[in-house]
Amino acid sequence: MKELEAKVKEIIRRTHDVKSFRLDVGAGEDDFKAGQFLEVALKAGPALKRFLSISSSPTEKCHIEFTKKITDSGFSRSLDSLKAGDSVKIKYPMGNFLLRADYKKISFLSGGVGITPIRSIVKYVVDKNSGTDIILLYANRSIKDIVFRDDFEFMQKAYAKLKVVHVLCEPAAGFKCTPGLINAQVIRNEVSDYTQRKFYLCGPPAMVSAMQAILSEEFAMPGDKIITENFQGY
Repeated sequence: MKELEAKVKEIIRRTHDVKSFRLDVGAGEDDFKAGQFLEVALKAGPALKRFLSISSSPTEKCHIEFTKKITDSGFSRSLDSLKAGDSVKIKYPMGNFLLRADYKKISFLSGGVGITPIRSIVKYVVDKNSGTDIILLYANRSIKDIVFRDDFEFMQKAYAKLKVVHVLCEPAAGFKCTPGLINAQVIRNEVSDYTQRKFYLCGPPAMVSAMQAILSEEFAMPGDKIITENFQGY
């Protein structure tokens, strides 16, 4: 595990309340695995630290990126005040939300900023052209809340085995999506071969619990086909 002080290389606004922070760490492809997380400590105080998913892929060398929803917490306020050139302390890699080479068909069920480790995994698969068949069901309130929207549109065009389904509580005119919430029927409609897939769940804790219940109770899916992450990036 590495512990170091890293400079903020770039800050990217992803949505009205979500930002990505790219750290200049000279990362190589072996520094972490897609889907892992890191600890970020801000200089403002010892209590200002959080575990946050890495949203960049190991194939995106020379920086590590984490992405967070900016809330009213002290950590978020301090994070939001960072500028390019400022430094943070990080410790990484951690976590087992990983894609195994023998998983040929997978599906992600995600919501909100829980998409961050999934973006890392999908980007890695696309860059490596690994052949993994991926279906992503991504839930948000509205189109303005979709994190990495442009990234996923580009990756769908670049990689034929990626299907992204946006599920929105407030559908937008002219934008292709499934209205409502991710439920058993939406999964059946969009993931017709669900019995052949491993399912990765990441998002708000209540959503992850609900998705886990649907898969295990309504679909009678065994526990070894469901991979979850206790996402703490809110």
